[in-house]
Amino acid sequence: MKSLCLLAIVAVVTAEVYFKEEFNDASWEKRWVQSKHKDDFGAFKLSAGKYFDVESRDQGIQTSQDAKFYSRAAKFDKEFSNKGKTIVIQYTVKHEQGIDCGGGYVKVMRGDADLADFHGETPYNVMFGPDICGPTRRVHVILNYKGENKLIKKEITCKSDELTHLYTLILNADNTYEVKIDGESAQTGSLEEDWDLLPAKKIKDPDAKKPEDWDEREYIDDAEDVRPEDWEKPEHIPDPDAKKPEDWDDEMDGEWEPPMIDNPEYKGEWKPKQIKNPAYKGKWIHPEIENPEYTPDDELYLYDNWGAIGFDLWQVKSGTIFDNVLITDSVEEAEAHAAETFDKLKTVEKEKKEKADEEARKAEEEARKKAEEEKEAKKDDDEEEEKEEEEGHDEL
Repeated sequence: MKSLCLLAIVAVVTAEVYFKEEFNDASWEKRWVQSKHKDDFGAFKLSAGKYFDVESRDQGIQTSQDAKFYSRAAKFDKEFSNKGKTIVIQYTVKHEQGIDCGGGYVKVMRGDADLADFHGETPYNVMFGPDICGPTRRVHVILNYKGENKLIKKEITCKSDELTHLYTLILNADNTYEVKIDGESAQTGSLEEDWDLLPAKKIKDPDAKKPEDWDEREYIDDAEDVRPEDWEKPEHIPDPDAKKPEDWDDEMDGEWEPPMIDNPEYKGEWKPKQIKNPAYKGKWIHPEIENPEYTPDDELYLYDNWGAIGFDLWQVKSGTIFDNVLITDSVEEAEAHAAETFDKLKTVEKEKKEKADEEARKAEEEARKKAEEEKEAKKDDDEEEEKEEEEGHDEL
Protein backbone atom coordinates (compact mmCIF):
# COMPACT_ATOMS: atom_id res chain seq x y z
CA MET A 1 0.00 0.00 0.00
CA LYS A 2 2.84 2.39 0.91
CA SER A 3 4.57 1.72 -2.41
CA LEU A 4 1.35 2.48 -4.32
CA CYS A 5 0.92 5.76 -2.45
CA LEU A 6 4.55 6.63 -3.12
CA LEU A 7 4.10 5.96 -6.84
CA ALA A 8 1.01 8.21 -6.90
CA ILE A 9 2.90 10.99 -5.14
CA VAL A 10 5.86 10.67 -7.52
CA ALA A 11 3.50 10.76 -10.53
CA VAL A 12 1.99 14.05 -9.37
CA VAL A 13 5.34 15.55 -8.42
CA THR A 14 6.88 14.74 -11.80
CA ALA A 15 3.82 15.87 -13.74
CA GLU A 16 4.21 18.94 -15.90
CA VAL A 17 1.53 21.60 -15.99
CA TYR A 18 1.82 23.56 -19.19
CA PHE A 19 -1.08 25.90 -18.51
CA LYS A 20 -3.38 26.60 -15.58
CA GLU A 21 -5.95 29.35 -15.30
CA GLU A 22 -8.32 29.67 -12.35
CA PHE A 23 -9.50 33.28 -12.90
CA ASN A 24 -9.05 34.07 -9.21
CA ASP A 25 -8.75 37.82 -9.77
CA ALA A 26 -8.79 40.57 -12.39
CA SER A 27 -5.24 39.78 -13.54
CA TRP A 28 -6.68 37.26 -16.03
CA GLU A 29 -7.31 40.12 -18.46
CA LYS A 30 -3.55 40.65 -18.82
CA ARG A 31 -3.01 36.98 -19.75
CA TRP A 32 -5.95 36.55 -22.10
CA VAL A 33 -5.66 38.52 -25.33
CA GLN A 34 -8.83 40.02 -26.77
CA SER A 35 -8.92 39.35 -30.51
CA LYS A 36 -9.17 42.38 -32.77
CA HIS A 37 -10.20 40.35 -35.81
CA LYS A 38 -13.62 42.01 -35.40
CA ASP A 39 -14.57 45.14 -33.50
CA ASP A 40 -17.81 43.79 -32.04
CA PHE A 41 -16.80 40.65 -30.15
CA GLY A 42 -18.74 39.99 -26.96
CA ALA A 43 -17.14 40.78 -23.61
CA PHE A 44 -16.18 38.29 -20.92
CA LYS A 45 -16.65 39.39 -17.29
CA LEU A 46 -15.44 37.87 -14.03
CA SER A 47 -18.26 36.07 -12.18
CA ALA A 48 -18.90 33.13 -9.85
CA GLY A 49 -22.54 33.05 -10.89
CA LYS A 50 -25.54 32.79 -8.62
CA TYR A 51 -24.49 29.74 -6.66
CA PHE A 52 -20.96 29.16 -5.37
CA ASP A 53 -18.94 28.14 -2.31
CA VAL A 54 -15.82 30.31 -2.18
CA GLU A 55 -16.30 33.19 -4.61
CA SER A 56 -12.63 33.83 -5.44
CA ARG A 57 -12.05 30.15 -6.10
CA ASP A 58 -15.30 29.47 -7.97
CA GLN A 59 -15.39 32.52 -10.21
CA GLY A 60 -14.55 32.29 -13.89
CA ILE A 61 -15.07 34.32 -17.02
CA GLN A 62 -18.68 34.68 -18.14
CA THR A 63 -20.12 35.62 -21.53
CA SER A 64 -22.09 38.81 -20.93
CA GLN A 65 -23.78 39.89 -24.18
CA ASP A 66 -26.47 38.07 -26.13
CA ALA A 67 -26.09 37.15 -29.81
CA LYS A 68 -22.36 37.73 -29.94
CA PHE A 69 -19.16 36.05 -31.07
CA TYR A 70 -16.49 35.73 -28.38
CA SER A 71 -12.79 35.43 -29.10
CA ARG A 72 -10.14 35.51 -26.41
CA ALA A 73 -6.99 33.42 -25.99
CA ALA A 74 -3.85 33.00 -23.88
CA LYS A 75 -0.30 31.77 -24.46
CA PHE A 76 1.42 29.05 -22.43
CA ASP A 77 4.59 29.91 -20.52
CA LYS A 78 6.45 27.65 -22.92
CA GLU A 79 5.72 25.70 -26.07
CA PHE A 80 6.02 21.92 -26.00
CA SER A 81 5.58 18.69 -27.93
CA ASN A 82 3.58 15.78 -26.57
CA LYS A 83 5.79 13.18 -28.26
CA GLY A 84 5.69 10.01 -26.19
CA LYS A 85 3.47 11.65 -23.57
CA THR A 86 -0.15 11.88 -22.53
CA ILE A 87 -1.83 15.25 -22.95
CA VAL A 88 -4.81 16.25 -20.78
CA ILE A 89 -7.13 19.17 -21.60
CA GLN A 90 -9.53 19.99 -18.77
CA TYR A 91 -11.84 22.86 -17.78
CA THR A 92 -15.27 23.58 -16.33
CA VAL A 93 -18.37 24.98 -18.01
CA LYS A 94 -21.52 26.34 -16.39
CA HIS A 95 -24.43 27.30 -18.66
CA GLU A 96 -26.12 29.32 -15.94
CA GLN A 97 -28.39 31.08 -18.42
CA GLY A 98 -30.11 27.87 -19.52
CA ILE A 99 -28.40 27.95 -22.89
CA ASP A 100 -30.50 27.47 -26.02
CA CYS A 101 -27.83 27.80 -28.69
CA GLY A 102 -24.13 28.37 -28.26
CA GLY A 103 -20.67 26.89 -27.93
CA GLY A 104 -18.77 26.02 -24.79
CA TYR A 105 -15.59 24.54 -26.24
CA VAL A 106 -11.91 25.45 -26.23
CA LYS A 107 -9.36 25.45 -29.03
CA VAL A 108 -5.78 24.47 -28.22
CA MET A 109 -3.25 25.82 -30.70
CA ARG A 110 0.39 26.15 -31.63
CA GLY A 111 2.49 28.69 -29.79
CA ASP A 112 2.90 30.84 -32.89
CA ALA A 113 -0.83 31.52 -33.24
CA ASP A 114 -1.60 35.22 -33.64
CA LEU A 115 -3.92 35.76 -30.70
CA ALA A 116 -4.62 39.38 -31.62
CA ASP A 117 -6.20 38.01 -34.81
CA PHE A 118 -7.72 34.87 -33.28
CA HIS A 119 -10.96 33.88 -35.05
CA GLY A 120 -12.96 30.95 -36.38
CA GLU A 121 -10.48 30.06 -39.12
CA THR A 122 -7.37 30.19 -36.94
CA PRO A 123 -5.65 26.77 -37.16
CA TYR A 124 -5.72 24.63 -34.03
CA ASN A 125 -4.50 21.24 -32.85
CA VAL A 126 -7.59 20.21 -30.90
CA MET A 127 -11.07 21.62 -30.40
CA PHE A 128 -12.84 20.14 -27.39
CA GLY A 129 -15.97 20.78 -25.39
CA PRO A 130 -19.76 21.05 -25.38
CA ASP A 131 -21.86 22.59 -28.12
CA ILE A 132 -25.61 23.09 -27.78
CA CYS A 133 -28.19 24.30 -30.27
CA GLY A 134 -31.82 23.28 -29.95
CA PRO A 135 -32.05 19.49 -29.61
CA THR A 136 -28.36 19.05 -30.51
CA ARG A 137 -26.28 18.50 -27.38
CA ARG A 138 -22.88 17.07 -28.13
CA VAL A 139 -19.28 17.16 -27.02
CA HIS A 140 -16.97 18.09 -29.88
CA VAL A 141 -13.61 16.41 -30.17
CA ILE A 142 -12.00 17.68 -33.36
CA LEU A 143 -8.43 16.78 -34.23
CA ASN A 144 -6.39 18.56 -36.86
CA TYR A 145 -4.55 15.99 -38.96
CA LYS A 146 -2.33 17.09 -41.84
CA GLY A 147 -4.14 20.41 -42.09
CA GLU A 148 -7.70 19.03 -41.97
CA ASN A 149 -10.07 19.23 -39.01
CA LYS A 150 -11.59 15.83 -38.30
CA LEU A 151 -14.64 15.36 -36.05
CA ILE A 152 -14.99 12.30 -33.83
CA LYS A 153 -17.44 9.80 -35.31
CA LYS A 154 -18.93 8.75 -31.99
CA GLU A 155 -21.72 10.71 -30.32
CA ILE A 156 -20.91 12.13 -26.88
CA THR A 157 -23.81 13.91 -25.18
CA CYS A 158 -22.93 16.96 -23.12
CA LYS A 159 -24.66 18.32 -20.02
CA SER A 160 -27.30 20.96 -20.64
CA ASP A 161 -28.44 21.97 -17.15
CA GLU A 162 -27.46 25.15 -15.29
CA LEU A 163 -24.78 23.62 -13.04
CA THR A 164 -20.99 23.51 -13.39
CA HIS A 165 -19.58 20.51 -15.25
CA LEU A 166 -16.02 19.28 -15.71
CA TYR A 167 -14.87 18.29 -19.21
CA THR A 168 -11.66 16.28 -19.63
CA LEU A 169 -9.95 15.04 -22.81
CA ILE A 170 -7.06 12.60 -22.53
CA LEU A 171 -4.90 11.85 -25.58
CA ASN A 172 -2.46 8.99 -25.03
CA ALA A 173 0.80 8.20 -26.79
CA ASP A 174 -0.57 4.78 -27.82
CA ASN A 175 -3.16 6.50 -30.05
CA THR A 176 -6.02 5.99 -27.62
CA TYR A 177 -8.20 8.60 -25.97
CA GLU A 178 -10.77 9.13 -23.25
CA VAL A 179 -13.40 11.81 -22.70
CA LYS A 180 -14.62 12.34 -19.16
CA ILE A 181 -17.52 14.43 -17.90
CA ASP A 182 -17.54 15.24 -14.20
CA GLY A 183 -14.75 12.73 -13.70
CA GLU A 184 -16.77 9.86 -15.20
CA SER A 185 -15.77 8.21 -18.47
CA ALA A 186 -18.09 9.30 -21.30
CA GLN A 187 -16.22 7.77 -24.26
CA THR A 188 -13.03 5.85 -24.96
CA GLY A 189 -11.43 4.30 -28.00
CA SER A 190 -8.81 4.44 -30.71
CA LEU A 191 -7.89 7.56 -32.65
CA GLU A 192 -7.63 5.55 -35.86
CA GLU A 193 -11.01 3.86 -35.45
CA ASP A 194 -13.04 6.79 -34.11
CA TRP A 195 -11.80 9.48 -36.53
CA ASP A 196 -11.38 9.40 -40.30
CA LEU A 197 -7.72 10.33 -40.09
CA LEU A 198 -6.31 7.60 -42.34
CA PRO A 199 -7.55 5.92 -45.51
CA ALA A 200 -9.37 2.62 -44.97
CA LYS A 201 -7.10 -0.38 -44.47
CA LYS A 202 -9.04 -2.34 -47.03
CA ILE A 203 -11.03 -1.36 -50.10
CA LYS A 204 -13.31 -3.19 -52.50
CA ASP A 205 -11.37 -5.00 -55.20
CA PRO A 206 -11.95 -2.84 -58.32
CA ASP A 207 -11.35 -5.88 -60.54
CA ALA A 208 -13.91 -8.07 -58.82
CA LYS A 209 -17.38 -8.28 -60.33
CA LYS A 210 -20.44 -10.25 -59.38
CA PRO A 211 -20.82 -13.27 -61.72
CA GLU A 212 -23.69 -12.90 -64.16
CA ASP A 213 -25.24 -16.16 -63.01
CA TRP A 214 -25.08 -15.22 -59.32
CA ASP A 215 -28.66 -15.46 -58.01
CA GLU A 216 -29.35 -13.45 -54.81
CA ARG A 217 -33.08 -14.27 -54.73
CA GLU A 218 -33.76 -16.47 -51.73
CA TYR A 219 -37.38 -17.02 -52.75
CA ILE A 220 -38.98 -17.12 -56.22
CA ASP A 221 -42.51 -17.45 -57.64
CA ASP A 222 -43.89 -20.97 -57.77
CA ALA A 223 -44.22 -21.63 -61.51
CA GLU A 224 -46.87 -24.29 -60.85
CA ASP A 225 -49.11 -21.99 -58.86
CA VAL A 226 -52.03 -20.85 -61.04
CA ARG A 227 -54.42 -18.02 -60.37
CA PRO A 228 -57.97 -19.29 -59.61
CA GLU A 229 -60.52 -18.52 -62.32
CA ASP A 230 -62.85 -16.74 -59.91
CA TRP A 231 -60.08 -14.56 -58.45
CA GLU A 232 -60.65 -11.49 -60.59
CA LYS A 233 -63.21 -9.36 -58.84
CA PRO A 234 -63.46 -5.57 -58.97
CA GLU A 235 -62.35 -3.69 -55.88
CA HIS A 236 -65.50 -1.51 -55.90
CA ILE A 237 -69.05 -2.25 -57.01
CA PRO A 238 -72.26 -0.22 -57.28
CA ASP A 239 -74.22 -0.21 -54.01
CA PRO A 240 -77.09 -2.66 -54.66
CA ASP A 241 -79.18 -1.02 -51.91
CA ALA A 242 -78.86 2.47 -53.33
CA LYS A 243 -81.98 3.95 -54.94
CA LYS A 244 -82.35 6.84 -57.28
CA PRO A 245 -83.73 9.87 -55.41
CA GLU A 246 -87.31 10.69 -56.28
CA ASP A 247 -86.40 14.29 -57.08
CA TRP A 248 -83.56 13.29 -59.41
CA ASP A 249 -83.97 14.98 -62.81
CA ASP A 250 -81.96 13.18 -65.52
CA GLU A 251 -82.14 16.22 -67.82
CA MET A 252 -80.91 18.57 -65.11
CA ASP A 253 -78.72 16.27 -63.03
CA GLY A 254 -77.51 13.85 -65.67
CA GLU A 255 -77.87 10.11 -65.69
CA TRP A 256 -78.08 8.77 -62.14
CA GLU A 257 -75.45 6.27 -61.07
CA PRO A 258 -75.49 4.41 -57.77
CA PRO A 259 -72.58 5.16 -55.39
CA MET A 260 -69.72 2.67 -55.28
CA ILE A 261 -68.94 0.52 -52.25
CA ASP A 262 -66.13 -1.89 -51.35
CA ASN A 263 -66.63 -5.27 -52.96
CA PRO A 264 -66.79 -7.94 -50.24
CA GLU A 265 -65.60 -10.53 -52.79
CA TYR A 266 -62.52 -8.54 -53.77
CA LYS A 267 -59.35 -10.51 -52.92
CA GLY A 268 -56.71 -8.05 -53.96
CA GLU A 269 -53.94 -8.53 -56.47
CA TRP A 270 -53.15 -12.19 -57.01
CA LYS A 271 -49.58 -13.25 -56.49
CA PRO A 272 -48.14 -16.72 -56.88
CA LYS A 273 -46.82 -18.53 -53.85
CA GLN A 274 -43.18 -18.14 -53.00
CA ILE A 275 -40.85 -21.13 -52.85
CA LYS A 276 -37.19 -21.59 -51.98
CA ASN A 277 -34.95 -20.74 -54.91
CA PRO A 278 -32.82 -23.80 -55.70
CA ALA A 279 -30.28 -21.55 -57.45
CA TYR A 280 -29.93 -19.18 -54.49
CA LYS A 281 -26.27 -18.48 -53.63
CA GLY A 282 -26.71 -15.88 -50.93
CA LYS A 283 -25.86 -12.18 -51.03
CA TRP A 284 -22.75 -11.55 -53.07
CA ILE A 285 -20.05 -9.91 -51.00
CA HIS A 286 -17.60 -7.72 -52.85
CA PRO A 287 -14.08 -9.03 -52.14
CA GLU A 288 -11.71 -6.59 -50.45
CA ILE A 289 -8.02 -6.01 -50.96
CA GLU A 290 -5.37 -4.16 -49.01
CA ASN A 291 -5.62 -0.42 -49.71
CA PRO A 292 -2.37 0.66 -51.39
CA GLU A 293 -2.97 4.21 -50.11
CA TYR A 294 -3.14 3.12 -46.47
CA THR A 295 -0.08 3.72 -44.33
CA PRO A 296 -0.26 3.19 -40.57
CA ASP A 297 0.63 6.14 -38.35
CA ASP A 298 1.75 5.46 -34.79
CA GLU A 299 1.77 9.18 -34.02
CA LEU A 300 -1.80 10.23 -34.70
CA TYR A 301 -1.85 11.68 -31.18
CA LEU A 302 1.25 13.80 -31.75
CA TYR A 303 1.48 17.55 -32.21
CA ASP A 304 4.98 18.98 -32.36
CA ASN A 305 3.89 22.32 -30.98
CA TRP A 306 1.36 23.28 -28.32
CA GLY A 307 1.43 26.82 -26.99
CA ALA A 308 -1.94 28.57 -26.73
CA ILE A 309 -5.58 28.07 -25.82
CA GLY A 310 -8.64 30.13 -26.62
CA PHE A 311 -12.39 30.49 -26.56
CA ASP A 312 -13.83 31.13 -30.03
CA LEU A 313 -17.60 30.98 -29.55
CA TRP A 314 -21.01 32.12 -30.71
CA GLN A 315 -23.80 32.39 -28.16
CA VAL A 316 -27.39 33.43 -28.70
CA LYS A 317 -28.08 33.76 -24.98
CA SER A 318 -25.08 34.74 -22.85
CA GLY A 319 -24.23 33.67 -19.32
CA THR A 320 -21.83 30.71 -19.64
CA ILE A 321 -19.00 30.63 -17.08
CA PHE A 322 -15.63 29.02 -17.90
CA ASP A 323 -13.12 28.16 -15.20
CA ASN A 324 -10.27 25.91 -14.05
CA VAL A 325 -8.53 25.53 -17.39
CA LEU A 326 -5.71 23.00 -17.20
CA ILE A 327 -3.25 21.56 -19.73
CA THR A 328 -0.97 18.87 -18.31
CA ASP A 329 0.72 15.59 -19.17
CA SER A 330 -0.68 13.84 -16.10
CA VAL A 331 -4.12 12.37 -15.52
CA GLU A 332 -3.35 12.30 -11.80
CA GLU A 333 -2.53 16.02 -11.81
CA ALA A 334 -5.82 16.75 -13.57
CA GLU A 335 -7.72 14.68 -11.01
CA ALA A 336 -5.93 16.41 -8.14
CA HIS A 337 -6.77 19.84 -9.57
CA ALA A 338 -10.41 18.85 -10.00
CA ALA A 339 -10.49 17.70 -6.37
CA GLU A 340 -9.34 21.14 -5.21
CA THR A 341 -11.74 23.09 -7.42
CA PHE A 342 -14.68 21.38 -9.13
CA ASP A 343 -15.28 18.75 -6.46
CA LYS A 344 -15.46 21.40 -3.72
CA LEU A 345 -17.93 23.48 -5.70
CA LYS A 346 -20.33 20.93 -7.17
CA THR A 347 -22.10 19.76 -4.00
CA VAL A 348 -22.52 23.24 -2.51
CA GLU A 349 -23.64 24.67 -5.84
CA LYS A 350 -26.23 21.92 -6.35
CA GLU A 351 -27.62 22.32 -2.82
CA LYS A 352 -27.90 26.10 -3.14
CA LYS A 353 -29.59 25.89 -6.52
CA GLU A 354 -32.05 23.25 -5.34
CA LYS A 355 -32.87 25.42 -2.31
CA ALA A 356 -33.36 28.49 -4.51
CA ASP A 357 -35.50 26.50 -6.96
CA GLU A 358 -37.66 25.22 -4.11
CA GLU A 359 -38.08 28.74 -2.70
CA ALA A 360 -38.99 30.02 -6.16
CA ARG A 361 -41.49 27.18 -6.58
CA LYS A 362 -43.09 27.98 -3.22
CA ALA A 363 -43.21 31.70 -4.02
CA GLU A 364 -44.84 30.93 -7.36
CA GLU A 365 -47.35 28.63 -5.69
CA GLU A 366 -48.18 31.27 -3.06
CA ALA A 367 -48.55 33.91 -5.77
CA ARG A 368 -50.88 31.59 -7.69
CA LYS A 369 -52.99 30.90 -4.60
CA LYS A 370 -53.13 34.59 -3.75
CA ALA A 371 -54.26 35.42 -7.28
CA GLU A 372 -56.98 32.74 -7.08
CA GLU A 373 -58.12 34.03 -3.69
CA GLU A 374 -58.28 37.60 -4.99
CA LYS A 375 -60.18 36.41 -8.04
CA GLU A 376 -62.63 34.49 -5.84
CA ALA A 377 -63.01 37.47 -3.47
CA LYS A 378 -63.69 39.78 -6.42
CA LYS A 379 -66.27 37.32 -7.71
CA ASP A 380 -68.01 37.29 -4.32
CA ASP A 381 -67.95 41.09 -4.19
CA ASP A 382 -69.42 41.31 -7.68
CA GLU A 383 -72.17 38.84 -6.78
CA GLU A 384 -72.98 40.75 -3.57
CA GLU A 385 -73.07 44.05 -5.46
CA GLU A 386 -75.32 42.53 -8.12
CA LYS A 387 -77.64 41.17 -5.39
CA GLU A 388 -77.88 44.55 -3.73
CA GLU A 389 -78.74 46.18 -7.04
CA GLU A 390 -81.51 43.61 -7.65
CA GLU A 391 -82.96 44.17 -4.16
CA GLY A 392 -82.94 47.92 -4.70
CA HIS A 393 -84.73 47.48 -8.02
CA ASP A 394 -87.40 45.29 -6.39
CA GLU A 395 -88.09 47.93 -3.72
CA LEU A 396 -88.75 50.47 -6.46
